[in-house]
Amino acid sequence: MKITRIETIVVNMPMLIEGTVVPKVSGSARTSMDTLLVRIDTDEGVTGWGEGFGHRIFTATKAALDSFIGPMCIGRDPTHISALVDQLQRNLGGVGRNGPAMYALSAIDIALWDIAGKLAGQPLYRLLGGSPRSVLPAYASLLRYGEAGAVRHYAERALKRGYRHLKLHEITEAPIAAAREAAGAEVPIMVDCNCPWTVDEAIVMARKLQPLNLMWLEEPVWPPEDHAGLARVRTQGGIPTAAGENAMLPEFKGLFEAGALSYAQPSVTKVGGVTQMRKVMALAESFGVTVVPHSAYFGPGLLASIHCIAAMPGGGLVERYDADFAVNPLHGAIDPDAQGCIAVPQGPGLGLDPDPAVVEKLRVR
Repeated sequence: MKITRIETIVVNMPMLIEGTVVPKVSGSARTSMDTLLVRIDTDEGVTGWGEGFGHRIFTATKAALDSFIGPMCIGRDPTHISALVDQLQRNLGGVGRNGPAMYALSAIDIALWDIAGKLAGQPLYRLLGGSPRSVLPAYASLLRYGEAGAVRHYAERALKRGYRHLKLHEITEAPIAAAREAAGAEVPIMVDCNCPWTVDEAIVMARKLQPLNLMWLEEPVWPPEDHAGLARVRTQGGIPTAAGENAMLPEFKGLFEAGALSYAQPSVTKVGGVTQMRKVMALAESFGVTVVPHSAYFGPGLLASIHCIAAMPGGGLVERYDADFAVNPLHGAIDPDAQGCIAVPQGPGLGLDPDPAVVEKLRVR
């Protein structure tokens, strides 16, 4: 079997937004989500789908795939995943093994595992070790609103939808307190800060937030590479820490050795796909750190995350970004049920392919 074609497809999904408060990212309004799909075709008619991290950066990731990473794969055997991915990693040595280049490699790797599952006639989680679970608990990962009233509204909405875990993307006390008030004392709440503070500022803020009984404080420190500083926040701030959505395997080793993490958050669309995700999970287990993957996306990357989590011995939480769309290429497969759980896909490979009609409708050309 040989790879004959690699196609990159960007889809833009307009969000359905309630009320007058528009969510923001980096200070700008967020009204849609971009997804970078990658399709690998073979000479035997088996197709694999992957996803490279696309939010705001899809142009660079797409360029990396189209210009040099995709062409490296043409003519190669897609069933030789370890050998092919290792060669791609080595070829990236001169251009940087992080950022868009690794996001591109992640998409390739996910698609290769999709092909492997289809050839085996098994869902991916079975190839990765199997699971006794057909569903996994999901947590609602709310967008950033910056206003207590809006956060209270969306927290209440998430709970009505069945979620039993909430994550906020807020950096001030009032919206976080509003979510705790809305959720009650027993619902676990996490806060993702997106690296806003110095170490000392993060420690001060963590201590202020202690009464709200947070499950974790995520990426509180700038720069995120300050492993020793994050370790200080963990030990002195009084709240468990989480990080890793932008980290590669060697960085996770440094984070674990520094004692910086209570929860590790590898992102399958960034870290190098399923292959590297599994290595991070094994490394975290050796350090006694819990893995809760980052999965704030809506395509094959989310499906791959679900399969990787399902194959963990104890399972785990699935992050479901709290955005609604009129339509998405995977339809209801990425939506939680009334109990706040998300189904583990049972079809071969990732479980299902993106709907071609929806992809064509939403495609950015």
